[in-house]
Amino acid sequence: MAGSSAIGQASHGDFDHVLVVDFGAQYAQLIARRVRESRVFSEIVPRSITADEVREKAPIGIILSGGPASVHAEGAYGIDEDIFSLGIPVLGICYGHQILAQTLGGTVASTGTSEFGPAELTVSETSGLFSGQPTDQQVWMSHNDAVSVPPDGFVVTASTPDAPVAAMEDRDRKLYGVQFHPEVKHTEYGQEVIEYFLTKVCDARTTWTHAGIIEQSVDAIREAVGNGVAICGLSGGVDSSVAAALVHKAIGDQLVCVYVDHGLMRLGESEQVEDTFRDHFKMNLIHVKAEDQFLEGLAGVTDPEKKRMIIGELFIRTFEEVAAGIPDADYLVQGTLYPDVIESGTKDAAKIKSHHNVGGLPDDMKFELVEPLRDLFKDEVRAVGSELGLPDDIVWRQPFPGPGLAVRIIGDVTRERLDILRAADAIVIDEIRKAGLYDEIWQAFGVLPAIKSVGVQGDGRTYAYPLILRAVTSDDAMTADWARIPYDVLASISSRVINEVPDINRVAYDISSKPPATIEWE
Repeated sequence: MAGSSAIGQASHGDFDHVLVVDFGAQYAQLIARRVRESRVFSEIVPRSITADEVREKAPIGIILSGGPASVHAEGAYGIDEDIFSLGIPVLGICYGHQILAQTLGGTVASTGTSEFGPAELTVSETSGLFSGQPTDQQVWMSHNDAVSVPPDGFVVTASTPDAPVAAMEDRDRKLYGVQFHPEVKHTEYGQEVIEYFLTKVCDARTTWTHAGIIEQSVDAIREAVGNGVAICGLSGGVDSSVAAALVHKAIGDQLVCVYVDHGLMRLGESEQVEDTFRDHFKMNLIHVKAEDQFLEGLAGVTDPEKKRMIIGELFIRTFEEVAAGIPDADYLVQGTLYPDVIESGTKDAAKIKSHHNVGGLPDDMKFELVEPLRDLFKDEVRAVGSELGLPDDIVWRQPFPGPGLAVRIIGDVTRERLDILRAADAIVIDEIRKAGLYDEIWQAFGVLPAIKSVGVQGDGRTYAYPLILRAVTSDDAMTADWARIPYDVLASISSRVINEVPDINRVAYDISSKPPATIEWE
């Protein structure tokens, strides 16, 4: 088996689906989200995809994403021209719009001017993509070059002062292009543009619903596992909990949940996992206490990638030991999400960091993976969890990394530092809840760097750790902004942490967004 995937990426089944061709940056992920909001499945594919590969995937439509480069740059990304002859509708956005024009014989000019941010769009054809929309509207632009002459067969449907071909259509061939970004909220009628393309041009069935996802997943899980036994790596977090509930719905007692207590969890979480899944949901749950093994494996390791690799392998080895005593336990259920796969790096996407459950898995793993959430963004996972009847305190729990506090301690992971961070982090969450901010904030937590600084408490000198407070707002974890927590709440957190946790003498607040930072520090 060697870690093959029984249920993996792009398991869209009978759903109509659209391919989003990734030309870089974060645009493809955002476009994919907007397509799904229109209840149509989307799959992100590399810009190197060929016409034959597209034909094999049989999409109902293709969207070419924006990108950070110029079409005139040396080594600029192109696309297989034969894709435009397949008869499949295409929508090019920004860079994708320019590639569409350039490939089919139009002209993309370096105008010497640029548009970044809001722009006034003048619509000359209030049909097609702009059906029912006003002739003057605000859009979001991000470009230096612009299409100056459209290819033969295309009609210009909109313009801005610096983009004479801000939108173009060849309705006979079902080819469309827009210079602006309809996927960005700042474009007034952007979602309407996307939905027109999906429903009117592609004739998409809008069946990508939460109930439909569950039905499709249950069928796929039953077919994949058959009469075998699946082990679920259960952490008690949102992702693994929803994955466990979904697989349990499909195969019932053929699922055995394994909670590996690696000693890297937050305060009281091990007890919560036991109470929730063994006592409330009556699932088969094996609690493995493995703190010593994990701390021994992490001893002296400071590089975050090595931490993730070590934790990923130790997880798998622990599951394998448990499975050895369970007949036919050939399958491993994981709560892997689409952002995990994207951030861990794909053929044409840069690796941001390896997720312990993706890039951190050992090559000689003996399980087949069952990953029913691998195609879903976080908000979709929460909706599926609610549909399955999971309680709100699990479904809306803030995300927690699989490697746990090991990637929130910057430096060597020790029992002492874990105890310090656990105590401080519990105070952070308590104060966030008291302020009524827990549901508004995507993630709030403490980070403990393995450094010390001088402080004064009473009449004495202290030499202790700082705590870095990190809190962000987000929709899907692909992008995030730092949360504007009121000063009085920050003051309460700081006061309690410094007074109640003896080994911390200062608190700092991280005000960086993603990008350029990531949400977690490691």
